[in-house]
Amino acid sequence: MPVTVDEVRALAASLPRSYEARVHGRVKFRIGQIVYLALAPDGSRMGCGFPKEFRQAAVEAEPGKFALPSESDMRFNWIHVNLEAIDRGEMRDLVEEAWSRAVPRFVAEEYARACGYLRAEAASGAGAAPRA
Repeated sequence: MPVTVDEVRALAASLPRSYEARVHGRVKFRIGQIVYLALAPDGSRMGCGFPKEFRQAAVEAEPGKFALPSESDMRFNWIHVNLEAIDRGEMRDLVEEAWSRAVPRFVAEEYARACGYLRAEAASGAGAAPRA
């Protein structure tokens, strides 16, 4: 089932330190002044923080799901995602990952522990590495 803009907004608004802003009529989510998520005005896609080194592979592997940002935005860690092509789990992974790249590491680790993504001992360096 396709993901809705309301579901994306609800998740983003629930993340620590995240807030919604309107920039030139577009909905964006920020941590401080860092934009980690943006929604298309028509609700068809979202742009989110994504590692530059993996985005070309993501677009080539799933062109119906992912698209490169505009030429002027290629310098940023950013990718576009078709909301009709992802499910809620994929949306959660993409939004949480983008968010975790924008907040301080300890904030992402606290959230990961609270959600069960990270064992308590992993934060101290022992055990599994954090998702973010």
